[in-house]
Order: sequence, then structure tokens, then C-alpha cells
Amino acid sequence: MDTVRAFMIYLQKLSDITEEEFNKHLLPVCKVRRFAKKEVITRAGEMENHFNFIVKGMARKYYKKGHQEINVQISMEGHMMLCQESFHSRQPSEYTIEAIEPTTLVSISYEDAETMFASSQRMEHLGRIIVTYSMVIKDKWQMQLIKMTPRERFVSFVTKNPELMQRVPQKYLASYLNIKPETFSRFKHLIRNHQVSVE
Repeated sequence: MDTVRAFMIYLQKLSDITEEEFNKHLLPVCKVRRFAKKEVITRAGEMENHFNFIVKGMARKYYKKGHQEINVQISMEGHMMLCQESFHSRQPSEYTIEAIEPTTLVSISYEDAETMFASSQRMEHLGRIIVTYSMVIKDKWQMQLIKMTPRERFVSFVTKNPELMQRVPQKYLASYLNIKPETFSRFKHLIRNHQVSVE
């Protein structure tokens, strides 16, 4: 229950859902899933059948361009992770989701989510809030990729996510930030005692 409770606390930050509503509508459809390091959670070419919330660990979402893996999302505890387009369109995913560390998810299947959203206006509203929040986060990140220089992206990311520098392989971070690996290595000198210096 403590594992699923972390998901309830997350939802309460986005909405005014009560514990009673969570226990009635969401708890029965929440499934705890565990994945080993480097285990695939969702595979490209397959349909995304789960909405996932990361309770413990970390995962990345990527697509392949030739022999390259292009990371488009790296998320840790307290964040959502799913192939959204595939989940909502019911088409095969273009992305793969893989655990970077041993990872525990609270997941809701597409079928259960649809049944839940249809059960009441409150749950339908919650679903709309989650989708809207995800879209806003995605658009903000895409705008950063367009407007910021590689150095600005690096500094902004490290300032907001210092622990990811310790937990995520450098090649994944460089790809995610759209920075060449050799440039990323040069930027690392900006870090001093886990603080970012831009002198």
C-alpha cells in the first residue's frame, strides 16, 4: 500500500482528489510492476498498454536513429513514464522504455483507465488534468531544446537535477540534452561540489 500511496500523493499535487476517491476508483486498478536494470518496460513496435508512475528507480524513453539511441525522456521517482501517443492512439509505439536502475512502477492498464474515466465526471476530469499536465511539460522541454544553447541546457538541467548526474550514464544525458558527448564532457568542469558555476 505504501508503494501505491506515493502515486496518490502525486495525484493530490495535481488535483483535489480525496483519499476516499483514490481508494474507491484507483486503488483497485493500480498494479505494482518491477523491472530489473536494463529491462525493457515498453518495446518499440508494440502498443503501450500501461500508464506508469515511477515509485522507485529510473527509466529512459528512446528511439533508434540508425545505430544511435536518441533519448527523449529520463525520469526518476515521482514522475510519469509512458509512450503517450501509443497509449492514447492505440497504435504501435515508436519508442522503447527501459529501466536504467531496478525500477518499481505503479501501473494502470489502458482498459482499466478507460473504465475508470467513464465511471464518474470526477475521474474524467482527473484524466484530463493528467493529460494536460503531460503536454505542458513536454512543450516546455521542446522549447528549451529550441531556444537554449547547449551550455544553457546543461546548466539548467544540472541545476534542477543534480542527482541525475550521479545516477544516469553520461551518454544517456548527452543524448537527452541534445549535446555532443565530447561537448558534454567539457561542460562537466562547470560542476563544483555539486553546485553549478558559470564563471
